[in-house]
Amino acid sequence: MTHPLAGVRVLELGQIIAGTYGSQVLSDLGAEVIKIEAPGGDLGRIASVAPYRGVSTLFLTFNRNKKSIVINLKTPAGRALFHDLVKVSDVVVDNFRAGVLERLQADYATLSALNPRIIQCSVTGFGVEGAYKDYPALDIIIQAISGHMSFTGEPGRPPSRAGVPLADLSGGIFSCKAILAALYERERTGRGRRVEVSMFDGMLNLLAYIGTLYLTAGQLPAPQGSAHEFTVPWQAFRASDGYLVIATRQENFWHKLCTVLDDPALAGDPRFATNPKRLENRAALVSRMEAILRRRTVAEWLAALRAAEVPAAPVNDLAAAFAEPPVAEREMIVAYEHPEVGRVRLPGNPIKMDGMGATISNPAPLLGEHTDAVLGDLLRLSGERIAALRREGVIGGGS
Repeated sequence: MTHPLAGVRVLELGQIIAGTYGSQVLSDLGAEVIKIEAPGGDLGRIASVAPYRGVSTLFLTFNRNKKSIVINLKTPAGRALFHDLVKVSDVVVDNFRAGVLERLQADYATLSALNPRIIQCSVTGFGVEGAYKDYPALDIIIQAISGHMSFTGEPGRPPSRAGVPLADLSGGIFSCKAILAALYERERTGRGRRVEVSMFDGMLNLLAYIGTLYLTAGQLPAPQGSAHEFTVPWQAFRASDGYLVIATRQENFWHKLCTVLDDPALAGDPRFATNPKRLENRAALVSRMEAILRRRTVAEWLAALRAAEVPAAPVNDLAAAFAEPPVAEREMIVAYEHPEVGRVRLPGNPIKMDGMGATISNPAPLLGEHTDAVLGDLLRLSGERIAALRREGVIGGGS
């Protein structure tokens, strides 16, 4: 059994989420990821963010399987060490602001001269050039400016962001895909490539058909809550003890739903005979369904709906979500032992391949934990040389 990216080495200069999630995915596929941190460490280490026993769970999540070394890239000797690592690596990832790569001599022109096979991927907020290149690119900023918040949430309520940092995650999703494409191309050409991913671009892409409707027809979306703007019923409904969602995309599902609800008048009502009619009479239909669904529990309704093959699901909290059978069946919880906080359990790798073996799950590293080992093993530096670099403030962490 082997992981498909075994033998690929990634140098990560990224921080927090946008610059770390993509290489986290690559590490699950077998890549060796060496996290190069400044003496102060990744900002994702700030313990007040999603704290657990004095450590950020953000860092514990997005840095699983990685090695941490501390190099001060603001020093000539630090940059020289980084350049030596570039010579024996495949990918460099960063999410610096525009101009930082050039100041650190980590730009593609410099790195490709050292290693023509290197792939450099930058995750930015709005691109490395243009009017917004220097704008701050926090997740909520990108969610807002990309239009997502304008139609997220309940009708008549203030704008809402997605519950997870979707804009940050988009940087990782698209950077990972871009790196994999560049690695594949390099197999044919022998040369690396400069790759750049903008979180703003990513979120525009994730507008999907909603973006197409606006660009093509000028149609602006409005907040729908859990409802669907083009299909009824398709939303969350209250049962006697909680919520469930019901989705009837095709007419056959609507007819099956009417049978489950055991309301002959509902099935025969001309206002609800077709989906266009149900869209016109949404309020009346939803009100009627809510009255029926409140008579039984979520579990009772789900049993009946699933037996009739009507698409439905409970609105789970995380305790219920992680208790669903596919979680165990597909090994979607992994764990590791962390030296500071103990056992950490976290979501696993969604990518499954025949023969890939178990998910790799090594602890998120302590700051500079692997400095000595990486410099000794990859660059063949002696213990005396490593100690001297540490005294000079060029490196940190380790012994």
